[in-house]
This record gives sequence, C-alpha cells and structure tokens, in this order.
Amino acid sequence: LLYGAGITDRIDHRLQADPSAITELKEKIEAYRSQILRIPNLADTVKVMSVGFGVTALAHFGADLIAPWITQNAPGLAKFSLTSGFFWLIVLATTLALGLSFTKARELEGVGASRYGSVFLYVLVATIGMKMNVMAIFENPGLFLVGLIWISFHAILLIAVAKLIKAPFFFMAVGSQANVGGAASAPIVASAFHPSLAPVGVLLAVLGYAVGTYGAWICGIIMQGIVS
Repeated sequence: LLYGAGITDRIDHRLQADPSAITELKEKIEAYRSQILRIPNLADTVKVMSVGFGVTALAHFGADLIAPWITQNAPGLAKFSLTSGFFWLIVLATTLALGLSFTKARELEGVGASRYGSVFLYVLVATIGMKMNVMAIFENPGLFLVGLIWISFHAILLIAVAKLIKAPFFFMAVGSQANVGGAASAPIVASAFHPSLAPVGVLLAVLGYAVGTYGAWICGIIMQGIVS
C-alpha cells in the first residue's frame, strides 16, 4: 500500500478514477481542522479524559447489569454471547462513543483527543502482546490458510468495488488498512499520500472498529450456525 502511494497516479489511471475527490477531501479536512484546532490546556485534557473514562465506566456499569439479568431470565441466549459481560462492555462502549460523535464532544479532536486515544490503543496492543504465546502459531498452522483466504476475499472485493465506482486508489488503500490494521497503521498509509490526510485514516479506522464490533458478532453467529 505504501508503494502504491508513490505510483497512485498510474493506479488511478488504470481504475479510471477521478483524483479530484482527494483534493476536495484535503480542503475539507484542512478547513475543519483549522476551525477546531487549538492549544490544549488543563481543562481540555480533563474533558478528554472525563469523556473517555466516563464512557468506559458507563459501559462497565451497563454490562454488569445487563449480562447477569439475561443469564438469569434468558439463559438460552448464551449461544449468541448475550450473557457475556465482556460482549456488552464492548457493544455499549462502541455505541456510546458513536452517539457522542454526533454531539459537540467531537470537537475535542481539536485538542488532540485522537492522540490520547492512540496512546491507550498502544497500551492495549502491548497488553494483548504480553499475554501471547508466539510459539502457539505452530500448533495450528492451518489458521494461516484461513487468514490468507480472508485477506484474498478482502483484496478482491476492494479492487472490484474500486473499479466499479471508479474510486481513487487512496480510498481503497486507506479503507483496506483501516479495516485490517486499524488506527495504529491507517494514518500512516493516509499520510503517505499527503500529510493532511492522516486524520482521514484515523476516522476510517475508528469507523472500521465500530462496524467491526457488530459485524464480527454477526459473522461469529453465522459461522456458529454453519458448524452446528
């Protein structure tokens, strides 16, 4: 994808894409950032942390109420993971955050909210990594084949859609990385096209996380139905 960013003109020509959409997007992003961007003070930092930890606390509180209630009153829903506290924690946190994105809370991006989020994201990734046994990958190498098939479908679908709607390579590359790599790498790919487009990578990655939360659950249910 990074190599493709250097030859994007040739790729766009093959896709018969109109690159003017990228120019328009850059102008919109720069205009919006100039409206909300400001030097953060202590109050701004407190607001960002309050929103982040507040949403997390509400999600924990809701999960602690909903999961036990379903376990007691509808235990049959366990096959859909609806009795799992962790399931409700993630769903509630995602839903609340999406709701806040339609309020003035989104203006906290102007004081670097996504940078704070990235810090906690790296902490999460490091925490997952510390619990991982690297040698376990040799216990079931067939999973690599499954991953290869998934990524192949992902690539074929993106290329086909990009060709169909004549989308610039930028959207295909950043959209792909937003879904596969997430907020840790999508901004890097976006900034390879133009530094001002890095926020687009962040936004698409966050959208990918949100859609993935619900989509992965639905995918799991479908796979469960196939196996059973």
